[in-house]
Amino acid sequence: MYLPLEMHIGLRYTRSKRRNHFISFISAASMAGIFLGVAALIVVLSVMNGFEKELRERILGMASHATVTELSGRLSSWPAVARQLEDMPHVLAVAPYVQVEAMLANGRMVSGALTRGILPEMETEVADVGEHMKHGRLEDLRAGRFGIVLGAELARALGLGVGDKVTVITPQAGVTPAGILPRLRRFTVVGIFEVGMYEYDRATAFIHLQDAQRLYRMGNQVSGLRLRLDDMFQAPRIAHEIEQRLGGDFWVTDWTRRHANFFKAVKTEKRVMFIILLLIVAVAAFNIVSTMVMVVTDKQADIAILRTLGLSPGRVMAIFMIQGSVIGLIGTLLGMAGGVALALNVETIVPAIENLFHTQFLPADVYYI
Repeated sequence: MYLPLEMHIGLRYTRSKRRNHFISFISAASMAGIFLGVAALIVVLSVMNGFEKELRERILGMASHATVTELSGRLSSWPAVARQLEDMPHVLAVAPYVQVEAMLANGRMVSGALTRGILPEMETEVADVGEHMKHGRLEDLRAGRFGIVLGAELARALGLGVGDKVTVITPQAGVTPAGILPRLRRFTVVGIFEVGMYEYDRATAFIHLQDAQRLYRMGNQVSGLRLRLDDMFQAPRIAHEIEQRLGGDFWVTDWTRRHANFFKAVKTEKRVMFIILLLIVAVAAFNIVSTMVMVVTDKQADIAILRTLGLSPGRVMAIFMIQGSVIGLIGTLLGMAGGVALALNVETIVPAIENLFHTQFLPADVYYI
């Protein structure tokens, strides 16, 4: 195969043994620097991408792609609105909910919680909480039984298990002969869920929709409707279309708006990590430049011969540019291969390294690996 003279000589220089072993060592170190920098870039960004994906799935396992409420905060004719939403394109499922903050008490142990009244058979269509049940089933919530499903951390804080009783204290007060007292109701724990996110496991409780309506005296009203869409990444556009079709009395929010700051923080962290690791690769690339300066100094006699044979300064420079590029390319390819291999096996390699050094680099409960 024909190669240009510059390419031929540059590749020969890359493969040849050098008289100066120090230059050989610097070349190998430069290649190793490129390898480590590219491998680290791929591994770290892969971990962060996986972390973001897992985080999004866990959040949307409890939240929904979009919610529809009235500006008054309560939705009156929700069955009609639900049927209207189900007929819209991109909407896969609709579920009503009642959401009120309350206090949960078990003896002297008291904790605040966000109580959400749901219809279990419809809730499983818009969220994945049923797949995260640790004890019991979501379907054990039945109208009139006043059962409750608690997050694992909330149940632990209150010292509760399946079958125990817990008192739900509402923010609404009732007038009694003894004065104004908060309304309360005894519930039976029928299940415990754990999604792996503390803010949900510690402060969320589910009850049946009809029990919530009776407890909070909402009649047939609900707080709103939760939606599952066919494409979560198109949620902002679809939410806007739904809002336009329903009219000005309704307020539609999507998951990207409800958790905007959280995901912006993750993206900012990824961007900063990318810049830092890219700088590491750039430093390794500068090492190649310094290596080439030493190679040029070492090849002064060869350069003189090439100039005598009629090569222009530009073509001589191209020879060493090719040699440096080959070193960088080999380091990059090896780094890509090593980085992909490490990223595919990170859940095995990271624990082994952590056990070896007795320290924790990537906590599994944070990065979900």
